[in-house]
Amino acid sequence: MASNATVQTEQGPDPVLTEPVGHGNSIAAWTGVGVIFVGFFVGCISFALHAEIGVYIGIGIVILGLIAGLVMRMIGFGVGGHRSNNDGH
Repeated sequence: MASNATVQTEQGPDPVLTEPVGHGNSIAAWTGVGVIFVGFFVGCISFALHAEIGVYIGIGIVILGLIAGLVMRMIGFGVGGHRSNNDGH
């Protein structure tokens, strides 16, 4: 688990460690994770049932989940986005 401890360098405190830790708790992140979960579920069940087309459908759903999360982040539903009231904590 990351901490907000400051590490002193020759130029001063390390800027990476002084930033608050965000956890990606946003509408875009949860939508992406939810769709990706459904894709993995479809793919795993299809694999267990030896249904090749279902595995490919599951892979397609995972890719759609990635795209959905990225698009939602770009339109402002990500952490700190203008349509989101969430700072990621």
